[in-house]
Amino acid sequence: MKSHLFYQTRDRKPMLDRAEGIYMWDVNGKRYIDGSSGAMVSNIGHSNENVLAAMKAQMEKSTFGYRLHFENEPAEKLASRVAELSPDGHDKIFFVSGGSEAVESAVKLARQCAYARGDLNKTKVISRSPSYHGGTMGALSLTSYGPLNDPFKGMTMDVPHIPSPSCYLDTDDLPDDILGLKYADYLYDKILEIGADNVLAFIMEPVGGASTGALVAPDSYYKRIRDICDEFGIFLIYDEVMTGVGRTGKFLACEHWNINPDIIATSKGFGAGYVPLGAMTAKQEIVDTVLDSGGFQHGYTYAGNPIACAAGLAVIDEIYNQNMMENCAGMGDRLIAGLNTLMNDHDIIGDVRGKGLLTAFELVSDRETMEPLAPEKQAFSKLVNIAYDKGLIIYSRRTRGGYSGDHFLVCPPMIVTEEQIDDILSIINDSLNELNKEL
Repeated sequence: MKSHLFYQTRDRKPMLDRAEGIYMWDVNGKRYIDGSSGAMVSNIGHSNENVLAAMKAQMEKSTFGYRLHFENEPAEKLASRVAELSPDGHDKIFFVSGGSEAVESAVKLARQCAYARGDLNKTKVISRSPSYHGGTMGALSLTSYGPLNDPFKGMTMDVPHIPSPSCYLDTDDLPDDILGLKYADYLYDKILEIGADNVLAFIMEPVGGASTGALVAPDSYYKRIRDICDEFGIFLIYDEVMTGVGRTGKFLACEHWNINPDIIATSKGFGAGYVPLGAMTAKQEIVDTVLDSGGFQHGYTYAGNPIACAAGLAVIDEIYNQNMMENCAGMGDRLIAGLNTLMNDHDIIGDVRGKGLLTAFELVSDRETMEPLAPEKQAFSKLVNIAYDKGLIIYSRRTRGGYSGDHFLVCPPMIVTEEQIDDILSIINDSLNELNKEL
């Protein structure tokens, strides 16, 4: 059948028929394990009856009410719940429809706060390389991933970057805590280079997403980054679009290190695949400064949509009622252990990393040197296709800036069981065996 849709490529996939739990079926009846929760979105699994019921109940009352004309109860309730679950002081919530919108909102809030304070020169936002913060032009400027950035050079903002904490590739023979400080101090040096009076904020993913494949920094990194931002008076923005709403075993990943960012962006698992939904949380004093100066000059049509907020509230209720974060932490440990076992059996795996059910493994040609596989081998797409044919969906990207390196995100829904984890690992093992034969 001819398709009038187009997305990234001409690649066609089977027609989706239905989905339930961690499984999806095409119209031919073939079953797939959703081993990546889509794009790390379907945190609570598919077709949850309580979420669908909450959406239906709201649909019967109202489907849309523009925020300048009405307040709505689902949005107020969800904002209260998110504020309750967020770090101290994050009492103000701004709803959006996706991750790029959340990131754009965070940067614009930081800038308007600085502007209101009279810090007119504070325009630079420092990011990391590699990193991914979204596809809109502003969020793309913060992103550092060659294939996504290169076509738009000259159109996006000039954003300074520091190296991501890819300690597993570091050639310095240093203990983890010292390595963490080393990578954090790249921020210190960059601020001095630019001038603190010109730096507005630093944005980071607490656990790396698509661009770095579940990259976790040493524990020392996180506090040092917070201290540097405090020392120079710049905003610390956490991009928790992928890590938030339970994915790492905590409601927000910042909880693992007891870090309180100034602004947090989240999405993906917030709507959990049921609706487009995201949020920015911010400290009260930041929002007050902006509102007192004349208002937040920013907004989206569907912000605070009542159906979306009813779904988001039901998603959070399901996470807590079913103890999904506890399951996420336990199943994440089982998954990481299983991937490490696979690394022992397959020399092609150079690294396993992650936290909770945000996990990844990276392929290399030489584990001693961590030399990546030759890009022309196309391992990052071949392994995904092999696994897909075997009924497992995993998610791949290029690790080393987007043009080389091959990592694979394995991030099933938080309802996954031990038996299902073992099924995922078994298919990955079989797929690696087949890939090795092809290579």
